[in-house]
Order: sequence, then C-alpha cells, then structure tokens
Amino acid sequence: MSMFKARVKEFEDALESNEIDIYKLRNLCFHGIPDVGSFRATCWKILLGYLGPKRCTWTETLSKKRALYRQFVEELVLPPGLNDGDNQGDANTGLSDHPLSEGPESAWNTFFQDNEFLLQIDKDVRRLCPDISFFQQATEYPCDIVVHSKGERRLHQRVVPTVLSSANVERKGLGITKQINLITKRSNENYMAMEEGLEAHWEVVQRILFLYAKLNPGQGYVQGMNEIVGPIYYIMASDPDLEYRKYAEADCFFCFTALMSEIRDFFIKTLDDSEGGIKFMMAKLANMLKEKDAEIYDKLKEQELYPQYYSFRWITLLLSQEFPLPDVVRIWDSIFSDENRFEFLIRICCSMILIQRDLILHNDFASNVKLLQNYPPIDINIVLSHAVSLRG
Repeated sequence: MSMFKARVKEFEDALESNEIDIYKLRNLCFHGIPDVGSFRATCWKILLGYLGPKRCTWTETLSKKRALYRQFVEELVLPPGLNDGDNQGDANTGLSDHPLSEGPESAWNTFFQDNEFLLQIDKDVRRLCPDISFFQQATEYPCDIVVHSKGERRLHQRVVPTVLSSANVERKGLGITKQINLITKRSNENYMAMEEGLEAHWEVVQRILFLYAKLNPGQGYVQGMNEIVGPIYYIMASDPDLEYRKYAEADCFFCFTALMSEIRDFFIKTLDDSEGGIKFMMAKLANMLKEKDAEIYDKLKEQELYPQYYSFRWITLLLSQEFPLPDVVRIWDSIFSDENRFEFLIRICCSMILIQRDLILHNDFASNVKLLQNYPPIDINIVLSHAVSLRG
C-alpha cells in the first residue's frame, strides 16, 4: 500500500510543478498512471501535446480551445438554411441554394456528401466498446445547442439507419485486407439514441468524429478512428473533477486530433510505404521478430502467415481491439509516454508473438491465424514487462 501512496505522491509532485518536467512525467506515466483523481486525463493531455509544460498557460489554452470547439459545433453541425437562426429568410440560404442544387458551391450538395461518411460513423459508434455499458449511457453534460434543437442538430437523425449490416471494412489499398476484420470488438446490437434534452456518450463521440472529418477533408473519416477516439473520450468523460468532465467533448476532440496527426499515416493508403506508413511499421515488426527469435519468424514465413494478417489491425488501432478497455488504457499510458513514438508499440506487438512461442511452433496455419487474430486473455503486465525487456 505504501508503494502505491509513494507513486501517487510522485504524480502529485510532478503535476504540481509550475513547469512540468516532461522527461520525468514520461518516465512516470510509462509505468502506468494510477487510477486516482484526474491523473490520467491530465497526463494524456500533456503527453499528447494538448497542454504545454507551463501550468500557467493551461487555463487560457483550455478556455480558448473549448470556445473554438463550441464554434465548430455551432457552425458545422447543422443542415443548410439553419446557419443563422435569425436570418432564415436570407436570400443566400433561400432559393439560390435549393436542396436539389448540384452546384459544387451548394451547401446542400456538401450536406448530402457529408451524410455518406456520417452513415459510416453512425454505424461504428453505435457499437463502440461493448465490454462496458458506458457509451450507451446518458452524458451528464449534453451539448445544449444540440439536444434542444428539435432534432435539427442531431447527427444520427440525418442518417436514420434502416437495417445496417456490419460488413467487414476493406481499406482500399492493401489488397490483403479483405481477409482481415478490422473491428472485432463490437456490440451485437445498435445503441439507441436519447430523446430531446438528453444525449448518450456514443452520440457525443459521433459528433467528435463528424467534426474531425469535416475539418480534415484530405483524410475524412476512416473506419477504425472510432476505436481510437473511444478510450480517449472514456477517460475524459470519466474524470472525477466535474469541471473537467463538463468539457470532455472538446478536450477529447483536441487530444484525438493531436494523436491522429501522429498516426494518420496508418490510415492513408497512399502513404503505406512511407516511413510512418502501415507497411513500414509492419516491416519493422517483422524485422524485430526475426532479430529476437528467428525460429518463430521462419515458422510464420513458412506458413505464409504474413504480418498483414494480424499486425495491420494491432498497429493501426494501437491494440484497442486486442484487449479489454482497462488494459488498452494501461497500454496507451506507455505508448503516449514513449518519446520515440510507436517504437514501444512495435515491441509490445513483438512480445505478444514471442509470449505465444510454444503454441505458434506447434500450431498449423489456421490455428496460428486464429491465435493472432483473437489474442488469448493474458495479464497485460506480463506483456508490457516482456516488451520492456526487448529494449535491452
């Protein structure tokens, strides 16, 4: 118990400094952030670069960013013609921009295009993190301008789903992905939307992803991003400090945006071979495996069990599909603390294979695919300790 108290004290001291010693904080967080107070939410904000090291800047940063996010919601989460409630008779939103107008400048044209990716987001967020009931529950802090808009700003109402099939996604670009189910952890049932005045957590996540896609048109929305935003939102929206929890949506948006700026290359098919691209990362894993255990490497090669079959999902989604949410959160403490970002992720992936060494050497191709695509339950600390040992 005293060890835990000592650890909590270390975090308190680190976070109370006027200027955070980032090196020291990274080192602390790498070994896991205690589930105490706002430690994790605050540390992630710092590790992802949303908050700077000088504490005196935090209040201003947060109020500016939260006001900016509010502006995004006001301007982007609404159908054409409602851009300015006081001006609904305005000539610009009236006849000149008719819903049937197909001009490239037409706000309605954009609206219908947005609905195409919104439909995919809607499917994905209604099944998020099924191992906990959190995302189906109502948030205590619904977005007022959305939940009191008579449905006009409710995104899911724009794409009311009929029977949606949860087909495996294919990421165009890697031909192999037809054989990979990118999302394995999904609820069997669609989460339900809340009535006027209320909002479920999955609806909030939907808005975050929609705004991200709107503001990053070069990338847009790619399935799997929902699995990256889910754990971040969960941490922000579970913050025991109510003043922070109230702004979970805005804070999550900027933390997610910061993280996506680092991993977006995993999601962009034209960058597959670039240094940050997914093929490059999978090759790094294969090389590490070859270096650490040539026998396993040769076995998988002989079975033609290529890294794409399993590590494509592991790396792209930062292992969010392989472990229960509390374990994912613990893994991300270490990944976000890693100064050589994603080097430690590759070590974790390599450890996951090495830990199953005996089984892999005895298994046939089909059993090994199953083993690596549905990783068996394990104490996450064993995996992390093994990954640390690979550093030597």
